[in-house]
Amino acid sequence: MPTLYITHAACLDHRTPSGHPERPERLRAIDGALAADSFRPLLRLEAPAASLDTIALCHPMDYVTAVQDASPQQGMVQIDADTSMSPGSFEAALRGAGGATHAVDLVMAGKAANAFVAIRPPGHHAETARPMGFCLFNNAAIAARHAQRQNGAERAAVIDFDVHHGNGSQDIFWADSSVMYCSTHQMPLYPGTGAVSECGEHNTIVNAPLRAGDGGSQFRDAFETRILPRLRDFKPDIMIISAGFDAHTRDPLANLNLVEADFAWATQQLMAIADQSAQGRLVSVLEGGYDLEGLAGSVAAHVTALMRG
Repeated sequence: MPTLYITHAACLDHRTPSGHPERPERLRAIDGALAADSFRPLLRLEAPAASLDTIALCHPMDYVTAVQDASPQQGMVQIDADTSMSPGSFEAALRGAGGATHAVDLVMAGKAANAFVAIRPPGHHAETARPMGFCLFNNAAIAARHAQRQNGAERAAVIDFDVHHGNGSQDIFWADSSVMYCSTHQMPLYPGTGAVSECGEHNTIVNAPLRAGDGGSQFRDAFETRILPRLRDFKPDIMIISAGFDAHTRDPLANLNLVEADFAWATQQLMAIADQSAQGRLVSVLEGGYDLEGLAGSVAAHVTALMRG
């Protein structure tokens, strides 16, 4: 079965203020990297727009409609200190959640081996009823919940290697014993959450914070000592990766020193666990990554690993 690559041109129409790191060029850089001959076997599909009911798997409907109502007809509106909307933002957000859930459907149905979903705006900072950190809807969380509600998965795992802690995903799954959320991230750094002591009501939140200056060896150690053993014990039926590439050494927003090989290694470790408990079912959803060269190279390494290259 092929690896699936889902994206949509509508995600380019989410405009951000001049100089903002979360910009349309990010997706263009990814698309350019995945245009190489080695990625020809990818199954390429456009992301459908999610229904509002799908978004409401993780967010209250009044929050969903409030975001919809905030969408401007022209210009740009600030939703929080660093999160804005342009006329194309709401459709882009629907395509993001729709791409993630469509990938889950195809992977769970055995029509794709696994998937990478390149969409924006990102999602992992979006809490149950609060947009923040460039994020409107939590795409990875919605994908996990969709796998449970629509595809019969009992246990889902969300693994987040973005350099920023996914406070939104932690918030959504804090009291849920059926979803494990695991994160490596730099601390202290925005948004300030993600301490080791934050474990959730059922000990299914696993945080493995890193310090400024840490590189591949510390990152791999965090995976091997904290995250991978917990995932093996949890035995998820599907794995969702919140795939942020801003822990790359080139990234301007943080101070970790990962390189492409580190992201490939982490991907391979997670695939091995998916093979053990989830029939290989794994869906990766783009989060951060703001240096275009670092992002393109890291995504290429990540997707090559997904293709078992």
